[in-house]
Amino acid sequence: MAADPQTPNSDTSRDFIRDIIRADLEAGRATGVVTRFPPEPNGYLHIGHAKSICLNFGLARAFGGRCHLRFDDTNPVKEDIEYIQSIQEDVRWLGFDWGDHLYFASDYFEQLYEWAEHLIRQGLAYVDDLSADDIRAYRGTLTEPGRESPFRTRPVAENLDLFRRMRSGEFPDGARVLRAKIDMAAGNINLRDPVLYRILHARHPRTGDAWCIYPTYDYTHGQSDALEHVTHSVCTLEFEDHRPLYDWFIQHLPVPSKPRQYEFARLNLSYTVLSKRKLIQLVRDGHVSGWDDPRMPTISGLRRRGVPPDALRDFAARIGVTKSNATVDVAVLDHCVRDHLNTRAERRMAVLDPIRLVIETYPEDGEEWLDAVNNPEDPAAGTRRVPFSRELLIERADFMEDPPRKFFRLAPGREVRLRYAYFVTCTAVVRNDAGEIVELRATHDPATRGGDAPDGRKVKGTLHWVSARHAIAAEARLYDHLFARPDPGAEGDWLDDINPDSLRVVTARVEPALAAADAGRAVQFERLGYFCADPETSPEKPVFNRTVGLRDSWARLQARGAS
Repeated sequence: MAADPQTPNSDTSRDFIRDIIRADLEAGRATGVVTRFPPEPNGYLHIGHAKSICLNFGLARAFGGRCHLRFDDTNPVKEDIEYIQSIQEDVRWLGFDWGDHLYFASDYFEQLYEWAEHLIRQGLAYVDDLSADDIRAYRGTLTEPGRESPFRTRPVAENLDLFRRMRSGEFPDGARVLRAKIDMAAGNINLRDPVLYRILHARHPRTGDAWCIYPTYDYTHGQSDALEHVTHSVCTLEFEDHRPLYDWFIQHLPVPSKPRQYEFARLNLSYTVLSKRKLIQLVRDGHVSGWDDPRMPTISGLRRRGVPPDALRDFAARIGVTKSNATVDVAVLDHCVRDHLNTRAERRMAVLDPIRLVIETYPEDGEEWLDAVNNPEDPAAGTRRVPFSRELLIERADFMEDPPRKFFRLAPGREVRLRYAYFVTCTAVVRNDAGEIVELRATHDPATRGGDAPDGRKVKGTLHWVSARHAIAAEARLYDHLFARPDPGAEGDWLDDINPDSLRVVTARVEPALAAADAGRAVQFERLGYFCADPETSPEKPVFNRTVGLRDSWARLQARGAS
């Protein structure tokens, strides 16, 4: 079970980051724990971010510290208030709260600028006139050292003058940059005079037109950590090679604290892409309906699909924190979702692909209301009443005219149980002019109402159903993996691996109790899967999204036979 989001995690949890923190506290290298989650507000958060959120906020909670939410808003061209608001909503939805500790990198623009001038005065930064292409060419390769810029030896006074004129808006975009002066022959390319500031005449969502030069992420995030007295700066492995640069800035600037950076493996999930660039492309090119499309791995998409937040926290805990990159099977996530929904989702009956079943021995105008259990895992959930009549709708897949062995559903001459109702026996099949089965006929045993047969006979199949006269039409959106292969793009263009069957929309027939389901409400369509009422749902047009399917015994048998 996932920990209650309002209760501190047990300090007995073990992973290498927790071990480091324990050692720091025991040795006196830290007197408390301060972490941060620092997203860029240039898109919506995805499930990989959820892992980081759970880790950073979870560490702070486990050790009695605090976690900051800080937006890395250093690139105004790609940022938007919409993303800032969505990120805050996602973090809260996951069960975490930053309290008074909401920060923005833009809060520190003036201090970062002053520290940049400090580096210039110390001879540790210079204004470079090389173009972006030339800077890349001069940087060298992994096997060849870089070359020093011809502007690297500019005098301090000239660098200060040019940098101040950059700030005043005297130069156009791309004309000049400020670079750190470290080592162009360093084996770590990140230390080859990285760019600290670039000219960008763009309006910032928070600072407006106050700035036309903006700091880079590499220069900003370490100093932001120091200003906030972060003790353990936790990030993913792709920033491991950036740590020497992080430490270089901390060493050469008069920062108020000296945080340390630690890296963990990012989340890779089968049948999923988590690259923000690719997610943006999916939205921009219309492959999905938006950031909250339930096929997207975004937190907003998972929420709309009906994934509960504690299932995501449980998923993050199960996959753990390691230093080794690996791909997690999406089935692990599905298991966590089922595990949590099983205990809380009320059961309802719905038919996705209906075929009519007429019980000829039941009165034509007969009607009764039967007691149905809301959740067998939660007796406190009580019962509801469902209508029963002569004409029912059942799933087309629950009938076979010539069934194979181990098919325990309806067939000619076979008796099955209708859930909460009666034993029925199929007596006839009705076809249309094309020879297609359009209706089934059956008889029922009145003595089996809501229970077993008095004579002790048993049936192996139990079917769900809805009364044809009382059923409500509802739109059911059957979502599947967005990609048809577990490693999209491994053998070509990743867009070619989009699953054409990732969404199928059907008109379901559902019991009346589902007509007024509130948006976001999770239910289990019995024997079919877990569904969630979509924000677009209404009593006039109920809409349900499939969250995750149930494990189907007959489908497993078929798959086993095929293999």
